[in-house]
Amino acid sequence: MPRVKTCPPLFSPFPIFVDTFRYPDYIHTMKEMKPIPYRHRPKGLTILYEDKDIIVIDKSSGLLTVKATYEKEKTAHHILTTYIRKGSLKSKKELFVVHRLDRDTSGVLVFAKSFEAKENLKLQWKSVKKIYVAVVHGILTEKSGTITSYLAENEDYEVSSVKDPGKGELAKTRYKVIKEAKKFSLLEIELLTGKKNQIRVHFSEKGHPLVGDDKYGKKGEPKSRLALHSHYLTFRHPHSGKELTFEAEVPGFFKSFFDNI
Repeated sequence: MPRVKTCPPLFSPFPIFVDTFRYPDYIHTMKEMKPIPYRHRPKGLTILYEDKDIIVIDKSSGLLTVKATYEKEKTAHHILTTYIRKGSLKSKKELFVVHRLDRDTSGVLVFAKSFEAKENLKLQWKSVKKIYVAVVHGILTEKSGTITSYLAENEDYEVSSVKDPGKGELAKTRYKVIKEAKKFSLLEIELLTGKKNQIRVHFSEKGHPLVGDDKYGKKGEPKSRLALHSHYLTFRHPHSGKELTFEAEVPGFFKSFFDNI
């Protein structure tokens, strides 16, 4: 993983994470952007990085990536579209969806500011490094490994593994245990494929569902946020081709399970 330095924020108080050690000239392209007035800056999410081609955020748990039938405005896409349009109803600026995080998953999420940037990121997405952190129930016998299965979705929008490869899509999840408590394990997970609910399904079927998962988790557990966080994302910039790594700090909720160890 490339060295990541914290740079002075362009639009205080938003932190920017970019590999300035390897690419010190990259900041110059960012300084060409005009500051956005405070009244138009997005609420409910944190901007990690922004330039003329992409915008990278730390999405909070509970916020949708894109609109759903039951919610059209309280989404990361809608909030950021309003932000780049500076509140103007006449603006035709668009924001393009590159990937999605589940509503209750927090962490790094990237959007493209042009169709060309979106297409570039889509083409390289299989090679993008996606690192998550999760808290699961129980102690895993195998402290590291790769879970492989074929996932399919039923009529109730529930995803599960199927034996027939022709009826599902290949899904691979690599993991390692980084900390344990009596009843919980903290995992670092690399998403090798990006299927719907992949991480949640794989660990549920392994007998170690994620904490706070009301869909695939333990029945009757106390209600809490989903313990799944998109920690790092590494990809090549769609215009410059430079490799960038973005980090969203792991929420304190995850650490609370292991404070007394």
